[in-house]
Amino acid sequence: MRSSRLLALAAAAALAVGLAGCASAADDSSDDSNASTGSSGESFPVTVEHAFGETVIDAKPERVATVAWANHEVPLALGIVPVGMSKATWGDDDNDGILPWVEEKLDELGGEPPVLFDETDGIDYEAVADTAPDVILAAYSGLTQEEYDTLSKIAPVVAYPEVAWGTSVEDMIEMNSEALGLEKEGDALIEQLDADAEAALAEHPALKDAKVLFGYFDMSDLSKIGYYTAADTRPGYLHELGLPLPRIVEDSADSDQFYLEVSAEEAQRFDDVDLFVTYGDDSTVATLQADPLLSKIPAIAEGRIAILPDATPIAASANPSPLSIPWGLNDYFDILAAPLAK
Repeated sequence: MRSSRLLALAAAAALAVGLAGCASAADDSSDDSNASTGSSGESFPVTVEHAFGETVIDAKPERVATVAWANHEVPLALGIVPVGMSKATWGDDDNDGILPWVEEKLDELGGEPPVLFDETDGIDYEAVADTAPDVILAAYSGLTQEEYDTLSKIAPVVAYPEVAWGTSVEDMIEMNSEALGLEKEGDALIEQLDADAEAALAEHPALKDAKVLFGYFDMSDLSKIGYYTAADTRPGYLHELGLPLPRIVEDSADSDQFYLEVSAEEAQRFDDVDLFVTYGDDSTVATLQADPLLSKIPAIAEGRIAILPDATPIAASANPSPLSIPWGLNDYFDILAAPLAK
């Protein structure tokens, strides 16, 4: 991953504009009080709490738009094609702005393709507004107050619960599905993804008790070691599966940041790491092992480093999401487990 896009990967890739249509998995019904009910029996209006307060959705959304990384995967997994969603600009193998697991789901559901919002330089409010959404899903995001306020002038917005880019997969599904009136279906999706994860982990016993450090190294300046905290979905997801946290990640448990850096002179703080996971290429391991400070870290010295090929779909899938988990979790775990077998 390029240094200039480091923090964007917690959002992992910004996502922008085309033509729209929406397919809903459930029909609306209404009573004399103007409340509507989805297939799960969720009555409207519904209220979703988040970091900026609470959002009230008065009626079941017919036109769903999403911004930021992976929020569109919740409605898609529940059978709804968004009218607009973020364009993938990192990990996209065919440069069509759609990650492969999303493309597969869109092909399965059919209907009009969503508009792609190009968020390379920030949210394209005009493009979002042009899709005329009834709701904007952003439960996994790093929205600022200004961005939230601006989007709220277009449609009700579901923002992240507490920490920017710190929403778990489970919370993203719960919040976004609640806004759609599909809370029960969201719960069922979570249960299925949990079962998928448990099965994948059982196939990779070497990972079960491994302390995995998800890090980042700027190959042009190895004077710092970057690492993702448990607030980030990459290490957070592995921890939720039962993997223990390395000491340095535990020490930052109270941080409201998803990414931190320390000097390479503090390399001893990584002594208990069983496995480093980072983005890179075929030269990355040798470069790290040749560094006089980084080579003092046992995991690096012994080659316990899992390399995710930079800007590829499998690297993007390390930021787990509702559709990427069934698509690539076993392959991802293959990459993580291989260095532990040395």
